[in-house]
Amino acid sequence: MGVIVTKDEDDNVALTEKINADLRERAARTSENDGDPDYVKDSEYLKELKSTGRFTWIWFILIALAIAAAIFIILI
Repeated sequence: MGVIVTKDEDDNVALTEKINADLRERAARTSENDGDPDYVKDSEYLKELKSTGRFTWIWFILIALAIAAAIFIILI
């Protein structure tokens, strides 16, 4: 004995087309905004901040060397 199951493909096709159209529209809007769809860079709390400089890594090395020197001095 078998069960016959039918599926309305038209409903699924229409829904899939609607979802695809929405995704295409969002992708187009995102590309217009240079990949920043949530406008984080324009936020009020970020207006006074500066971006990290390209020589910031030197500060991290200097701090690590200072900590290493302090440990070395304490151990001697």
